[in-house]
This record gives sequence, structure tokens and C-alpha cells, in this order.
Amino acid sequence: MSSDFEGYEQDFAVLTAEITNKIARVPRLPPDEKKQVVANVEKQLEEARELLEQMDLEVREIPPQSRGMYSNRMRSYKQEMGKLETDFKRSRIAYSDEVRNELLGDDGNSSENQRAHLLDNTERLERSSRRLEAGYQIAVETEQIGQEMLENLSHDREKIQRARERLRETDANLGKSSRVLTGMLRRKNPRATPSGLSGLPIPEQVVVQGPKSCN
Repeated sequence: MSSDFEGYEQDFAVLTAEITNKIARVPRLPPDEKKQVVANVEKQLEEARELLEQMDLEVREIPPQSRGMYSNRMRSYKQEMGKLETDFKRSRIAYSDEVRNELLGDDGNSSENQRAHLLDNTERLERSSRRLEAGYQIAVETEQIGQEMLENLSHDREKIQRARERLRETDANLGKSSRVLTGMLRRKNPRATPSGLSGLPIPEQVVVQGPKSCN
């Protein structure tokens, strides 16, 4: 079983090496040869995908205790395959741009101008994005400060309300104490006068005698 897998590995290594070489040659080839090489690379990529499928099936039939090593190798091969496909897409995009320029009689300046324009627009978008992020950060900080101020005002209002409640309770206690003291004084000294004199007898008749005359 492992011998079949290793055979597929060797075929995959040879095939991917050829694909890599051809992809690197595409930008430097004449137009007619480029078209042929691109078609050939597409066919080889399909063969490489089929080899990966066969290798994946072989790995599934390997006993679990020995499967880990082969699974790691499969992940590496799939990553390599993905890189090849990405490189080929980039090569095809460059090839398509060149064919279009040739058909339109473009000398390449227009493409360079477009790239420069795109780069300039990208930089502007990045600057605008940074400004928006800075503005958003300021707005968030302002909102946080406002929220903290509202919380502080709310706490202060609660303190003031509690102080008013304590003041009202103190007034009520003072009034109650005053009434209690007044009642106690009245029960103790019911004939109390405003001058503070109490219990003293007032004579009903006062006789005033002058000095006796001497005969």
C-alpha cells in the first residue's frame, strides 16, 4: 500500500516540477508559444489533481497507527498544488493583458497608467480609511467621557437626595423632641408663669402705716 503511495508521490513531484518551470517561462515566450504552453499547463494541473485524489484514497486505506505521517505529507502536497494554481492564475492574467494590448495596438503605457492610477486610488482609500478610523476612535472616546460624566452626575444626585432625606429626618426628630420636652415641662410645673415665678402667695391686702407722730 505504501509503495503505491510513494509511486504517486514520485509522479506528482515530476509533474509539479514541469508545471513550475512552464509557468515561469510563460511571460518570456512569444505569443503563439505562450498559448500552447498555457493549454499544456492546464492539462498537467488536471493530471496533478487526479494524482492527489489517488494519493488521498491510498492514505485512507493505511492503518490508523501509520496514517499520521502520510496525512502530513498530503497536506504539504495540497498546499503546493494550491500555490501552483495561484501562480498559474497570475500568469494567465498577465498573458491576457498582453494579448489585449496586442489586439488593441497598445504599447503598454496605458496599462502602466492604469496601474499607477489604481495605486493612487488605493493610497487615497487607505488614507480615508485611516481618517475614518481616527474619527471613530474620537467619537468612541467622547461617548465614553460623556457616559462617565452622566454616571458621576447620577451618583451626585443620589448623594444630594440622601442628604435631603437625612435633613428631613433630622427636622422631624427635632420637632418631636421639642414637643416631648414641652410636655414634660408642663406636667412638672403646671402654674409656671412667663417670669419664672411660681408657687409664691400673693397677699390680698397690704397695709401701709406711716410713722407715729410724737405729742
